[in-house]
Amino acid sequence: MTQKIAVLGTGKIGEALLSGMIRAGWSPSDLLVTARRPERAEELRARHDVTAVTNAEAAKAADTLILAVKPQDMADLLGELAPHVPADRLVVSAAAGIPTAFIEERLTRDIPVVRVMPNTPVLVDEGMSVISAGTHATEIHLVRTEEIFQPVGKTLRVPESQQDAATALSGSGPAYFYYLVEAMTDAGILLGLPRDKAHDLIVQAAVGASVMLRDSGEHPVKLREAVTSPAGTTISAVRELERHGVRAALIAALEAARDRSRELASGGNG
Repeated sequence: MTQKIAVLGTGKIGEALLSGMIRAGWSPSDLLVTARRPERAEELRARHDVTAVTNAEAAKAADTLILAVKPQDMADLLGELAPHVPADRLVVSAAAGIPTAFIEERLTRDIPVVRVMPNTPVLVDEGMSVISAGTHATEIHLVRTEEIFQPVGKTLRVPESQQDAATALSGSGPAYFYYLVEAMTDAGILLGLPRDKAHDLIVQAAVGASVMLRDSGEHPVKLREAVTSPAGTTISAVRELERHGVRAALIAALEAARDRSRELASGGNG
């Protein structure tokens, strides 16, 4: 934790990482931030007592650079950094769909690059960050990356070839649950409940079910069967879900998300 870390392009995800590192014991004096707007940089400095610098200054001073910009801004950022990044820096990319090869080609010097796909629950310290090593990244670099992302949730290593699938399941995953909660809340209103009560019932059911899945170690089928009595209410609902092809629709949706991630990684913007 004595190494300097710079978060470049400190938006919501970048700030979540920043605050997580501070809670985990990093000294604010070892943390640098960059932001496109001066007022945003000043806001970060005032809120977290960190040092706001330019991208070039961050590249020269920090041991680890976390690139938290939007994917469409990555090429410009790398062009700005390339003349200033020494060969011993670790570069961590948190930009969706950007392969490590894209970064390595633009920085040269055999710089170690690690690719991370976090999801938005990092904002509440319940994220999942999927980590892949680039060509020149070693075990030391992966461990250093895990130390940065673990304060805001869990981490999981996968080969980079699996990042598109991980993006479909984990990166986009929270949106699917929000979609289901929205639909189930509407169903509760249809059944006669006020919206606020329907919302509270569904959200707590989702939280409770998630904790049971995480902590019990049981297969989801077994947990579902424990709620499913013969000729009861749950099996009647499950029958309708199967009749309407919900399982098949979810599989198709995840395949579509994976395919779009591949398209973005290859430079497609359609």
